[in-house]
Amino acid sequence: MRSSLLPEKATPAVAFSFVLNRLLTSEPWARERLAPFAGETVELRAPPLPALRLAVLEGGRVQAGDAEPSLTMTLKPELLVALARGEEHALRAVDVQGNGRLAAEVLVLARHLRWDVEEGLSRILGDVLAHRVADAARAFAAWHVDAAQRLAGALVDYAVDEKKLLLRRGELQAFAEPLAQLRDAIARLDKRLDRLG
Repeated sequence: MRSSLLPEKATPAVAFSFVLNRLLTSEPWARERLAPFAGETVELRAPPLPALRLAVLEGGRVQAGDAEPSLTMTLKPELLVALARGEEHALRAVDVQGNGRLAAEVLVLARHLRWDVEEGLSRILGDVLAHRVADAARAFAAWHVDAAQRLAGALVDYAVDEKKLLLRRGELQAFAEPLAQLRDAIARLDKRLDRLG
C-alpha cells in the first residue's frame, strides 16, 4: 500500500516545474506576468518527448497539472534548424493553439527568462571557479550554435546543388519571368477568344 505521506512520483512535468519555479522565484517580473492566468493549464509538446502539462498557480508559479489545457504549444521538428537561423525563425517553428494572451506571455518568458548559472554556481563552487565554468559553458553553447548553423547551411547546399530539391533565388527568378510572360500571353489569347465568341 502506498502511504499518503509519500511524495508523488517524479515525472518530467514535476521536474520541469521545479526548475521553472526556481527561475520564477528569482524574477518577480515574470511571476507578475503569469499571475493573471492562475488556474489555467499549459501543455508543452516536443515530439517524441512526453507532453508536459503545467498549471499556473496564484502568485505566478507553476506545478505539474492534469486539467484540460487552455493553451497547447507544440515545438515542430524544424525547431533546431530554425534556432540556428535566429529567434524570429524559431518562433515560426512553434505551433500555438488556445489562449492567445497566455501564449504571448509564455513566449515573452521564453525569450527573456534566463537562469543566472554563474550566480547559482558561485554559491557552490566559489566566484572564480563559477566564472570559469560559466565561460566554458558559454563557449560550448556558442560552438553548438555555430555547428548547427554550419549544418543547416550544408543541408541547404546539398538540397540545392546535389539533389536539386530547392532552387536558388536567381534560378527561381529566371524561371518565373518566362512563366509570367506565358501567363500574360494566355490572358491576351483568352480576351481575343472572348471577343470572337
